[in-house]
Amino acid sequence: MRTFLGFLLILLGLAAAGLYASAFVVHQNEQAIVLRFGEPKIVIQQPGLKWKAPVLDTVEIFDKRILDLDTTELEVTTNDQQRLVIDAYTRYRITDPLKFYQQVHSQALVTKVMGPVVESTIRNVVNTARLSEVVKDKREAIMKQIKETVDREGKGYGVEVVDVRLKRANLHPTISKSVFARMTADRERVATELRAQGTAENNRVTANADREVTVIRAEATKASDILRGEGEGLRNKIFGDAYGQDPDFARFYRAMQACETAFKPGETRFMLSPDNTSSVCSAFTEAVKPLGPSHAPKP
Repeated sequence: MRTFLGFLLILLGLAAAGLYASAFVVHQNEQAIVLRFGEPKIVIQQPGLKWKAPVLDTVEIFDKRILDLDTTELEVTTNDQQRLVIDAYTRYRITDPLKFYQQVHSQALVTKVMGPVVESTIRNVVNTARLSEVVKDKREAIMKQIKETVDREGKGYGVEVVDVRLKRANLHPTISKSVFARMTADRERVATELRAQGTAENNRVTANADREVTVIRAEATKASDILRGEGEGLRNKIFGDAYGQDPDFARFYRAMQACETAFKPGETRFMLSPDNTSSVCSAFTEAVKPLGPSHAPKP
């Protein structure tokens, strides 16, 4: 009885081990192929608990999600003979696990198998484009063309290419310095033109301002001359009216003004002999005599 129980336990253990070895789980983001001695038997694309023959069968699991494929940097010559260093990446998903297994075998070998396809397509497309088109003008169209070409090639490997992107497209280091120097010269030329335009505009504004200042000053001078002339005319009229009322006083006033102008302190000296002193006094007395005795000089 004890031997039978031991044998039964062994059978149950072997059955449990066989059951455990026969079951496997395919997750929501996975797909699988059941292989028997390396030959594909069953393709599983639905998630859940699945079964296989223990020992005889093996399972290859493939991801359903979008995967990355990074290529190495490529030196490519454009249609206008410009050398570029291009860095790109590819997004793809496995749509046919059986074909993928037959052509690529595993995801670890995708770079070795699909990488050359992507790189050769990039070279072929970029070789037909100009530098400006790759860098700016038609970059999106070029990436779309590369993606469509790689996608057609990828059908034979059981993959769908979702996108191909050029991360970087730089000039080759051997010519980047000369291009940078040319760009610097262009920027300096534009800066010189802008400075010249600024100087010309400054000169124009300054000339207009100087002309306006000259006109304003001329008009102000004209107005001041007119006002001064009118004032002097009014002053002369007033003096004329005043002098007309007393001509003798007017002559005396003019004589005093003449004497004030002629005999300035420190500037005019007269040398008179004693004989001439009396004649000068007599002349001055005659000049003021019409004004009356109160204006006559004291001896």
